[in-house]
Amino acid sequence: MSTAERAASVVMGHIPTDDPDAARAYMQSGLGGFLLMGANITAGPEQVQTFSAALTIDPALPPLIAIDQEGGVVSRLPWDDLPAGRALQRAAPDETRRVFAERAALVAAAGANVNFGIVADVPADAGSFIASRALGADADGAADRTAAAVAGEQGLVYSTLKHFPGHGAAPGDSHHSIPTTALALAQWRDADAKPFAAGIEAGAELLMFGHLAFTAIDAAPASMSARWHDIARDELGFEGVMITDDLGMLLSSGVAAYADPVGNAVAALAAGNDMVLMVAGSTPQTASEMVSGIIAAVEEGRLPSERLQDAAERVMALRMQHADATE
Repeated sequence: MSTAERAASVVMGHIPTDDPDAARAYMQSGLGGFLLMGANITAGPEQVQTFSAALTIDPALPPLIAIDQEGGVVSRLPWDDLPAGRALQRAAPDETRRVFAERAALVAAAGANVNFGIVADVPADAGSFIASRALGADADGAADRTAAAVAGEQGLVYSTLKHFPGHGAAPGDSHHSIPTTALALAQWRDADAKPFAAGIEAGAELLMFGHLAFTAIDAAPASMSARWHDIARDELGFEGVMITDDLGMLLSSGVAAYADPVGNAVAALAAGNDMVLMVAGSTPQTASEMVSGIIAAVEEGRLPSERLQDAAERVMALRMQHADATE
């Protein structure tokens, strides 16, 4: 791949439309992925499948089509009435596996191949922002159900663990701020790390990095932290695709250092992400602007070409795996 092709392949974008022709035109630039949101889903499964199909320009190299289908509080498919989050916190792991297998079938039928649906966070308490969405109220319970959820999705859609290194330890809503915690690394290993480690061992293909600052480990949010990416690779042994949470959320934080979406994309890739996601605040031009910014960063030496190549190859491997599975 050329630098331009690599740059496009590591961007997952979104446009708020249900027009298949507009979606196809948007993906002509070679973007590696697309996130389905509510604006793309305006009727039943057949409408979504038609829209999703339009996103694939080359069937031999389909994009990663993702959806936030946790169920419950965060659900893009209105016909998913399966239990989720808090309702599963009292369920046995086998029940969690069954539910996520059924949910994965709904996601696959809608034309998506990636589910951003496994909330591996450990809530600090029942009133925390993430508590209603997490799969466990404690680290061990969350670990058991996270592994079960991955097992349920296996062979149907690619599993994503979120929000690494754990939204439960960092109070606040990362949609509007950068939640911060002084939790030490040893404390993290003893609790919040467990569900992510279990999900990785179970075979999750993607790991989503949250905009969460664990200041005892790194002052930067995990999505921008090389240290946290090293921990995921070297300590937890994750070999799959590392992806940011929506970079548009960083714009909403009001932190001046993260006011430029193109700069955020370059910094996120340099930190170790293999794919950058941009939804909130984006326009139909934002993804192409990010691609151009990544190319410029490589040409100017601000982003090592080897880092972009590694990222692109990891994304490409998953896309090719999906192509092989659908032949």
